[in-house]
Amino acid sequence: MNRLQLISAICFLLFHAAAYSQSISADSLRHANSIPDKHVYPEVKGYIALVVPVYTFSSEGNAFNGEHSFVIGNPWGINIWKSKRFGFSFEFTPFLKIDNKENKVSNVLFHPGILYRLGHEYTFIARAAYETSGRYGFTPIINKVLIRTPHNTFYVAALLPVRFGNNHEPSVTPGIQFGIGF
Repeated sequence: MNRLQLISAICFLLFHAAAYSQSISADSLRHANSIPDKHVYPEVKGYIALVVPVYTFSSEGNAFNGEHSFVIGNPWGINIWKSKRFGFSFEFTPFLKIDNKENKVSNVLFHPGILYRLGHEYTFIARAAYETSGRYGFTPIINKVLIRTPHNTFYVAALLPVRFGNNHEPSVTPGIQFGIGF
């Protein structure tokens, strides 16, 4: 063992021992027990989900998802709650396109937004949308928590993506999302 490794190991052991050997006075215990259990913000939560676009409305032609190919997305995100009602969200969603010829990642969506809790387990989410396909737009979402446990939430969301750009006509594609928050 060279000198640098030895010094690093000694420093680690000293830091480790100091970190876990702090004493607590009876006065600090009395004070800690008197603090009310209060929710602290900001609060950071994560989630993972599956999203299925249902039907696309466009002047270029309307279509059900699955009519020619099936598209499903897998959103991954972080919600940063600044208060009981208001927060920010950052989401990435890869979309898989499945048809008779091939299965591939067809698009990745960057989907930042704002969160507003409406009450009764409902949340309104307004997202900007930037797709690797060259499309952009916005997505209003209504989210409903179905099951809440001490560590997770299981939810369903109705979304209405509106997209523009990349030499295509504007489109609206209602969809449904199922997910778990943690």
